[in-house]
Amino acid sequence: MQQTTRIAPSILSADFATLGAEIAAVTAAGADLIHVDVMDGHFVPNITIGPMVVKALRKHSALPFDVHLMISPVDPYLAAFAEAGADVISLHPEAGPHLHRSLQEIRRLGKKAGVVLNPATPASLVAPVIGDVDLILVMSVNPGFGGQAFIDSQLVKIAALRAMIDSSGRRIDLEVDGGINPATARLAVAAGADMLVAGTAVFKDGPAGYAANIAALRGG
Repeated sequence: MQQTTRIAPSILSADFATLGAEIAAVTAAGADLIHVDVMDGHFVPNITIGPMVVKALRKHSALPFDVHLMISPVDPYLAAFAEAGADVISLHPEAGPHLHRSLQEIRRLGKKAGVVLNPATPASLVAPVIGDVDLILVMSVNPGFGGQAFIDSQLVKIAALRAMIDSSGRRIDLEVDGGINPATARLAVAAGADMLVAGTAVFKDGPAGYAANIAALRGG
């Protein structure tokens, strides 16, 4: 695996009683971004955090906050998460009526815009908005909960998106989230991913293990 693979620990698997300290710890351990999963109990079957928590956590790390919105409708909340300190805001095409308009709004707010594809959402859906995205996130599990097993069929989608990105000539991050461990990380990167979200695989051993866990995901 290339050492340039970026790792974005998902705080969904962190200790929520000490989130600030957890974010500081994974930052010190060599993370490249902080992945923030926002769930509303409607679009996905779980409830996590909102803009106030993102704002409170912002001071605990200088790393980019990679905010994945699993909420519907999503448009009314874009400004709040931008103001709270998100650097990248990613949304699902199914979370609003006008994907292109939503992506434009994220960029108008001065943030990087991402599209998230669920396991059953085809890669072709991104093609019409490829010029408006900075990140494509492939869900290799069904969104809503951590600790699920990697869905191998998503490797074909990752490869198709890598070809689409390369053909576009644009600098677009290709991120994979769900069931990532050292073994599935190698598969995802071989298929074309350059950024990996990992929750359990990073946080499983407590702060003393974070650096080794991140290195293992990079193949080190």
